[in-house]
Order: sequence, then C-alpha cells, then structure tokens
Amino acid sequence: MIKIEKLGKDFGNIIAVGAVTMRIPAGDIFGLVGPDGAGKTTLMRMICGLMAPDRGRVLLGEGSAGRKQTGMSRDKHAEGRVTLGYMPQRFSLYGDLTVMENINFFGALYELNRSTIKERAEKILEMTGLLRFKDRLADNLSGGMKQKLALTCALVNRPGLLVLDEPTYGVDPESRKEFWRILYRLNRQGMTIMVSTPYMDEAELCTKVAFIDRGRVVAADSPARLKSDFPYRVLEVRIDVRRPEMFNGLPQVVDVSYYGDKYRVVVEDVPAARQAMERLLSEKGLGDGLRWAEVSPTMEDVFIALAEKEVV
Repeated sequence: MIKIEKLGKDFGNIIAVGAVTMRIPAGDIFGLVGPDGAGKTTLMRMICGLMAPDRGRVLLGEGSAGRKQTGMSRDKHAEGRVTLGYMPQRFSLYGDLTVMENINFFGALYELNRSTIKERAEKILEMTGLLRFKDRLADNLSGGMKQKLALTCALVNRPGLLVLDEPTYGVDPESRKEFWRILYRLNRQGMTIMVSTPYMDEAELCTKVAFIDRGRVVAADSPARLKSDFPYRVLEVRIDVRRPEMFNGLPQVVDVSYYGDKYRVVVEDVPAARQAMERLLSEKGLGDGLRWAEVSPTMEDVFIALAEKEVV
C-alpha cells in the first residue's frame, strides 16, 4: 500500500506538485492522468525516492509489496521502503547492448548474481515474448519491444510495486494491448501497479484513476464512479452532411467533437439541446436529418470536463 501525505515539490517559484495526499491499496492498478506538465512524472519520481520532496512524505507499507527493503533515503521522506521497479517515460537502456546484456547490467545494480538474473530473465522474457530476441541489440528492437525490454529490467528484482511513467506512449495500438495484457497478468500475480498514461482507453483499464492538474489531484476514484459522477449528458449525433463545426457555439451545448461521420455532443438538458440542433438544421435547409442517441460518458469526457473546470 502507498500512502502519500501532503507531498510537494517546487522548482524555483513553480509549484510542480502541491500538497498531494492519497492512498493506493495493495493489489490496485492505479492510473495517473493529466495534461502535460501537470506533475505526474515529478510525483512518481518522489514516490520512487528518485527525487527528494520539499514537503510531505511517502509511506510504502508492507501491504503494497512482497518485501520491505531496509534503509531509508537520506531525507527520510519515505518510510517502510519496499522493493519496487521503476520504468521511466523515455527508453533509457543501452542501445549498443543486447537484450540480455541490458538485463544483466540492471540485475547487477540490484546485487543479484548471474544465475538468479538468468533464471528470472528467461521467465520474464518468455512472458513478454522477447525470449527469442535476447541476443538482439536494443537499438534494433521496435518501439513496442523496447518498452517490453524496459519492463523486463524493471521486473528483474521481483518488485511488489511497479511504477510506470507513460510506458506505452508512442507505441502502436497492438503493442499497447499486448503490454497491458502483461500488466494484468502481473497484477493477478499480486503486484501493485501505478501507471501514468495519456490514453483514456488505458485509464478505463485501471482499478482506480487520479486526475492531476497543476500539481494537484482534483479527482480520484474508480473509472465507473468517475463516469457515474459526470455532471452532463452525452449525445451521439448523425446528420446527412459532414460539417465538423456545425454545432459549435450553440448555448445549449457544453462541448462538441466530431469523429468520422458523427458528433459527440455534451449537454446539460437533452430536450433543449435537441430542439436547438433541429432548429439550426432547419435554418440551414437541412430539414429533419438529425439522428441521435444518448450514450454513456467515457473517461475522455471526464478528463475534458475536469481539465476545463481547472482552467476556469
């Protein structure tokens, strides 16, 4: 279990992370979402002990990982240190080393002997589908395979807590799906996972999601609860012409986006919005070509609403 109490970090006059307080139960897949520059990476680095906070503390309890580590960081910001694995946002391994050489290097940093590294690496490489590429140079791997290698190096010390900073950013959709299948398998084996992501479909896969903006956590709950608390209604609208700007500016419409052949329209009052859209179409000589259906909100709808609320 991770317990964060009034954690904060400043860079000069800029508050990168404010007084963040939250709990992450053991066994969760905890998602962290927010715009660029919101403080996600800084928060994760403080949790991992890679960056000293200016205030607050992190408690990594025995319940969130298999074993406690002895020792404390110099500033003692983290108590009850546990074994963890960290995968940074950017690929940070050595391109001129092979897959297995990279794993051996990181295993040695954890003070593991060669036989232990080999045994663990083969199991992890088989799970990630990299076993037959273990002699390939890291520079010659695809983007998705590089991320799997980074994950393997983060797992070689058998962490109870795995912290991943946007691990699938820029990776093709199929590789993203495969990566998340691996995360679910690790989670079923008892691993607690904290992951930041720019993709709202990945946020849907988490057991709990926190939205962070300008260094503050403004909402944190399960995806289902966040969507059920969404204050608006969502309509999927189709018309006989393709004009992405069609419903922009209607006072009855909170937000509108256009995808292919349909509009996703966020409204407060469904009847009033429908009448306004029908009236607009009539004025433009498009008759009664409006076809609509109410649909459930997505995490992307929640994300946009929270982001706009913070801007206001």
